[in-house]
Amino acid sequence: MKKIIHTDRAPNPVGPYSQAVKVNGFTFVSGQIAIDPQTGQMVTDDIESETHKVLENLRQVLLAANSDLEGVVKCSIFVRDINQYARINEVYTEFFKGTQPPARELVEVSRLPKGANVEISAIAI
Repeated sequence: MKKIIHTDRAPNPVGPYSQAVKVNGFTFVSGQIAIDPQTGQMVTDDIESETHKVLENLRQVLLAANSDLEGVVKCSIFVRDINQYARINEVYTEFFKGTQPPARELVEVSRLPKGANVEISAIAI
């Protein structure tokens, strides 16, 4: 049986999807962008602050699902500019500390919702 996950500590979906769905012990978190859930505004000061907000939104959805970043087994990262990889990775590393980081891919795309520069989805236990 699946359970829909929603928290006010992360932005509301910008389309017809759930923040996350929990099924069979796994949590599938939809792609998060840098929308501040308090203001509804995008955080786009620089790629580091944008990535930080994306990962904080991801963390809040995981917490609502009784999981956390340590439970993440897979991340998918979508970026508008692959040249920002190193800067995104610096922030990503702050959130995924330790010796057992999740599997992941990082893919350059032409556009993201709301003009975002980075979007991250995850699968967690």
